[in-house]
Parts: sequence; structure tokens; C-alpha cells
Amino acid sequence: MISRAYTVAFQGVEARPVEVQCAVAPGLPAFSIVGLPDKAVSEARERVRSAFAAMSIALPSKRITVNLSPADLPKEGSHFDLPIALALLAAIEVIPSEAASETIALGELSLDGTLIPVVGALPAAMTAASEDRLLLCPKASGAEAAWVDAARVIGAASLIDVVRHFTGKMPLAQAIAGEVHDDIGTRDLRDVKGQERAKRALEIAAAGRHHILMVGPPGSGKSMLAARLPTILPPLTAAEALETSMIQSLCGLIEDGGINRSRPFREPHHTASMAAIVGGGRRAQPGEISLAHNGVLFLDELPEFARPVLETLRQPLETGEVMVARANAHVKYPSRFMLVAAANPCKCGHLADPARACSRAPLCAEDYMGRISGPLMDRFDLRIDVPPVSYDDLTLPAAAEGSAEILQRVETARARQERRFSDHPGAQQNADAEGALLEDIAVLDTESREMMQRAADRFALTARGYHRVLRVARTIADLEGEPEILRPHVAEALGFRLAG
Repeated sequence: MISRAYTVAFQGVEARPVEVQCAVAPGLPAFSIVGLPDKAVSEARERVRSAFAAMSIALPSKRITVNLSPADLPKEGSHFDLPIALALLAAIEVIPSEAASETIALGELSLDGTLIPVVGALPAAMTAASEDRLLLCPKASGAEAAWVDAARVIGAASLIDVVRHFTGKMPLAQAIAGEVHDDIGTRDLRDVKGQERAKRALEIAAAGRHHILMVGPPGSGKSMLAARLPTILPPLTAAEALETSMIQSLCGLIEDGGINRSRPFREPHHTASMAAIVGGGRRAQPGEISLAHNGVLFLDELPEFARPVLETLRQPLETGEVMVARANAHVKYPSRFMLVAAANPCKCGHLADPARACSRAPLCAEDYMGRISGPLMDRFDLRIDVPPVSYDDLTLPAAAEGSAEILQRVETARARQERRFSDHPGAQQNADAEGALLEDIAVLDTESREMMQRAADRFALTARGYHRVLRVARTIADLEGEPEILRPHVAEALGFRLAG
């Protein structure tokens, strides 16, 4: 007799169903696991054996074979412990075989039978819902999985609780979804003294999800401005929160099963490796650009990042997804993020101050900023110079307008875009518009076309640069509440495009 249980194997944010087959046959006592398991899965037999002993359940003196089907799909992670234990319990008739086969299970077993929380409960719950099965997981992971369908998620503290549940002695309660968090902190753009042009650029970037580069000397407030960008971004929609949380679930970043509606803000150090930024490693884990999905990726000291790392950003910036290719798998992760970068104008950072600049100025600026390739630089919609803040600015009272007022305008502009793109599922903000759609939403009048023509001829705008100016101009018009793009909107968009 062959008993069956079900679990999942993760490929990117997708959780693929896996059938766990268990056969107990006559022969020399052995316990083997087949089906392309990794080291953690192969070690499950020792954890299962010890957990059974803790419950005073003796394994039969026969040959036990566990097959993970499909056999050509790599199986990685300790979450296979619980489904293997379920299939074995059904094979030796401790629990009904029907109960094990109607459930998708995941969880790691400790040696005493306690269930340890694992990553990926949220994607697993999505798969369980699509397969019309219950999800059985560790109790600590239940709050996270319950966001999909709490009525079909049960959490257990130990393997003995699972046995009591399936034998009808003590049914487990349904999991309760965690809390909704909206943590934007106490930062406010009102804290920034001066830098009105930079604040305006951040408002435009937030309204249309445009990429922005800030260049200025040390201490001018670039990092301070970037850190306050999340305060003027609308909270995640329900669909966006689920997408973002699925990626965070794979990385074990969801705390207490709670869902956070504030947009991600990731700021990796410039020494981060390519695998850390783009994704990869032995298990092809998501990188910072995927963890920043639907949020902000802030790269401080942009020229200090390794050149190959920066070049790998070019394709995700265009497509909104990244493919992590490995010898045994090709994994795709979503990566629709807003890129915010900051850089000093040169190595010493004091290019505009003759008294403090190094002896190589201004040649050092060309060498330093030259570390950023032209194709990557071309992908920034807005480029702004952030000058030093004077003492007079620092002594001024706080600005009358803060993040709350700017956020209101940003939300109004995004609402216009939502209505505009309601019939275009591939586009959400102006930054997503391309091709015929961009031509439809960014129609220029005669004066605007003439201005664009002069700018293109004088500054050698690329086709990508031209389209990005149109998108920014469309966002500026949305902020002003104008249905059509006017000459001042194009002029401001060109001013931000040609700066730096």
C-alpha cells in the first residue's frame, strides 16, 4: 500500500505542488528519500525518526521509501519534514490516509516533535487554495498563511497535535490572520530645510513612479530626502500587499504573520554582491530589487557600487521582473520598483568648492561619475543637483507644507492614473506606459513639440530619453490636474531630465 501526502516546492514566488508518496515494504530495515532532495530534505528521515520516538511510535522493521513527485523538480528546504511524517503516519495506519491526502502540509520537525516555523507559508497557502485543499503548517506560520483563506488553514504546535487532529481526538482550531501594519515612522519632509527643487522632484517621482538621481556634496541632504520618500507614497493596495508579502515570506521577513501596507524601502550597502542585489545564491533567493517590489530601492553612493552589479539593474528597470538563471533552475521574481540613487559629484565630494576640492578637479568628476554607464544613466527620469544647505536655511522655521500635504497631491495624481489605465492591466502608473499607450496619453501641442524638437537636437536625447520626458510631463500634468500636457509641463520635465 502506498500512502500520499502533499506539500510544495518553491520556484521563485510560485509554490508548485509536490506529492509525497510513502511505501512500507518487506525487506531489510531502511528509510530512504528519493525525488531529487537536497541535504536538508535527506536529513528529514532522522528528524522524523526522532519525532516518532518522542511520541512512542515505533517504525516498522521494514523498508520505508519516500518519493517526492515530480522527481525531476529540485526539492529544497526543511519544510518537507511534516508532509513526510504525515505520509509515513498514514502508511502505518496511525492516521487515516484520506486525511493526509486532502491536506497540503509544510513544517520542520524538531527532535521532540515540535513544529518549527518555516518560510513560504503565504505562497503555500495560495497553492492550497488553488488546489482546494487544507493547509497544515506550524502554529507560528498560521497567522501569515491565514491571509489567503483563514477557514482553510490550521496550525499545529507539534506532531502529536497533528495526530490528535486527524484521529478526531482534539481538532485544531482555524488560524487567525495577523495584524495589518502601516509603519511609516515619524519622518517628515517638513524636517528638510531648503532643497525645494529636490522636494518637487521627489513629489513628481512619487506620483508617477519615476526613477530619480540626486547629485550633491556630502551633507547636502540626499540621504535625508530619500529616507522621507516613503512618507509621500500611497499605501500598498490589497493586491500589491499580497505580492510584496509573498516575496517577504520566502525570505522569512514577515513578523508575527502581520501584513505591512507601507511600501518597502530597501537601502543595500554599496559593497553588496550581485546575488544580494539581483538575487541568486544556491537556492536562487530573491535579491534587494525583488524585496523592493512595489516600493523603493535606494542606492546611496551609486558610483561606489561594482560596475557589473549596476549593469544588471538595466533589464529589471525596463521589464519589472528579473530572471535568476542557475544550472538546475531558472527562477523569475517580480521587481517593479522605484530606483532612487544618490551620488557625490566627485570622489572627494567638493567639486564646486575650490577651497576644498582635490587637486584633480574637475577631471575627478568625469572619472567618478563615469563609473555609471550611459545606458544606466539614461534610465533615470529625473536628475537633480542637491546644493549645500546654507546656515540661513538651517535656522529657518519648519516648512508649512509637510509629507501629509504632498501625499494628498500624490494620491490624487495616482487616482487619475488608475482611472486612465483601468483598461490596460499591464500599466499602473505613468512610468509603465509605452508604445501606442504612451502616444495616446502624452499628446503634445505645437509649442510643446517645438520645445521637444529643440531639446532633442541640442542635447541629443535618445529615444528612451524622449519617452521618459513624455512620461514625466504627463505626471506633472496629473499633479496640476490638467487633462492635456502643456508647454510648462514639458519645460519642467526637460529641466529635470537635462540637469547634472
